[in-house]
Amino acid sequence: MGEINIPRDQQTAITAIDARELDRLIDQAIREERSGELHRLPLAACGSHIGTKLHSFDRALAKHREAKAPRKRAETGDALRRAGHDLSFAVGAMKQRLETEQKDAQFFIVDDQIVPPYRFTTQMSVRVSYRWRRTIEDEWQWGSITFVHHHDPRPNYAVPVPTRKPSAAKQEQELQNRLYQTWEHLMRGALYSVRDYFRDGGDGAKIPETFQVTVDSYSRDLNNYSTQFWRQQP
Repeated sequence: MGEINIPRDQQTAITAIDARELDRLIDQAIREERSGELHRLPLAACGSHIGTKLHSFDRALAKHREAKAPRKRAETGDALRRAGHDLSFAVGAMKQRLETEQKDAQFFIVDDQIVPPYRFTTQMSVRVSYRWRRTIEDEWQWGSITFVHHHDPRPNYAVPVPTRKPSAAKQEQELQNRLYQTWEHLMRGALYSVRDYFRDGGDGAKIPETFQVTVDSYSRDLNNYSTQFWRQQP
């Protein structure tokens, strides 16, 4: 699944599933203790969220089928029904998300295909491209915003110091891992901020070309507000 957009192939699979038919086949699978008919639906093609719930349902079904003692059968039966409910709920939630995305796409689209750099440094940036229009009759307008962040490399004293100093290569790998986590946080915050700005009725013409993100005053790390470019800065 994309970071904020459901990929086209998954959209097709989610749309193809009839909610009533899904519930009927879940009930049938529970009753017959086999899920063959359920797998006629393209659930496995709907993305990781639904795929995980389908796997959990199949696993609960297998445990229930293997149970013999009445008490154990009662426990596995309850777990199986919960797994069936979770699967049905996941499909419903993804259908609602898809409907929201399709409504959004009439007025704005945020490109969430962002490739990380080959090597990370403390000076990092994420460029988010988008297109928008005020009404369906208007022509599309294109734009982008670059979020800039300087990562503070000072050590975290809450983490215990290792008894043996790691090698230079090990230290570099650990640094790259930390920087990647920070970059990924920056990337996700940037995408969600642009999407939420448009979803709340923001004017694309007022989005700045660059934005220096803010950091938490205590932790010096990014937080949920760091990439909100429309907030008044201190």
